[in-house]
Amino acid sequence: MDAPQKFVQIIDFETDRIDEIRQLAEEANQQFAGREYGPVSRLVLKDRNQPNRYLVVIEFDSYEEAMRNSSDPDTGKFAERMAALCTRAPSFTDCDVQERTDFA
Repeated sequence: MDAPQKFVQIIDFETDRIDEIRQLAEEANQQFAGREYGPVSRLVLKDRNQPNRYLVVIEFDSYEEAMRNSSDPDTGKFAERMAALCTRAPSFTDCDVQERTDFA
């Protein structure tokens, strides 16, 4: 049987309150630490051409784990608090990982 396919969610948002979002994310990291269905990695990117635009790439072990995480009420509360700090509503893109190459 094949291993579950890795899954990535990309969150695209704009904010002029990034320090508050970082603090909120740190609180969530502590609260959700050890959650069996939580993300396995997070990459935060800042758009060089649009100073208040950010992309967050969150990797999960599988789509099923990501959906379990998304349906958790605490995740919903975090998303609401984050959205309140944004200048436009965040958008979400769901992706199945097809290939990954590490160059190290």
